[in-house]
Amino acid sequence: MTEYPSRYPFTTKKPELKNGGISVSRTPRIFAIANQKGGVGKTTTSINLATAMCAVGKKVLLVDLDPQGNASTGLGVKRSSLQKSMYDVLFGEAHVLDVIQQTKVPGLSVAPSSVHLSGAELELVTAERREYRLRESLRTPLPYDYIIMDCPPSLNLLTLNALVCADSVVVPLQCEFYALEGLSHLVKTIERVKKHYNETLDIHGVVLTMYDKRNNLSGMVANDVRDYFGDKVYKTVIPRNVRVSEAPSFGLPAIVYDMRCPGAQAYIHLASEVLRRERKMMRAHEAA
Repeated sequence: MTEYPSRYPFTTKKPELKNGGISVSRTPRIFAIANQKGGVGKTTTSINLATAMCAVGKKVLLVDLDPQGNASTGLGVKRSSLQKSMYDVLFGEAHVLDVIQQTKVPGLSVAPSSVHLSGAELELVTAERREYRLRESLRTPLPYDYIIMDCPPSLNLLTLNALVCADSVVVPLQCEFYALEGLSHLVKTIERVKKHYNETLDIHGVVLTMYDKRNNLSGMVANDVRDYFGDKVYKTVIPRNVRVSEAPSFGLPAIVYDMRCPGAQAYIHLASEVLRRERKMMRAHEAA
């Protein structure tokens, strides 16, 4: 087993990783799933977007940064039995590869949260290079195509670490009036992070969640968001769906729990749309 420095986040040395005996040279693309408002579908989007990507052959690591740990339990991880978690990665006591758990979904791994993350906010306040802890842990060659980070429902230091680390942000937005109020704050935060910490950060897209076609307000919110963000809003809309809500209690993504339900189908379409945007961005970058 490869030996890592005990304080890995504070060294520039990158470990030589092995994947089936083959050296891994790529650095994954990193998405932060973020919105400071709770209950907008961040965790559901993180889990099902990651699962749908794996369904088309991508290798994905889901990083659970929410102290509540819903992304971990939603993928069948028993948090009570964890010896190491993302808390240990943030504070340099473990390499991310040491905390990863395999899931029932082929190609999907999870770096779980633990209850200790609830105190990480206070501990990070006085920590050295506090904004860069996650970046120095994840922006390194790893055996994945994508890393998806499920952020906590607040603009705290954990979310800031995710934004400093990420290539792009996916913003789930519930189709309700109050969900719009905090969106401008998130956009300003992303702009500040881009200016001071991560100049390549951008909004990959806004995904409308919990859409109810019977509710006029859902349509009004969707129109307002599309007027403001234009093409940044994904065409795919995630509907309200009981089967999607049931899936986490079985430790399964909705796509595995009931692939034919409207919510699961929507996330499959969303993943396809995200990957199309990725290919378009890659072609534009190569042509530049």
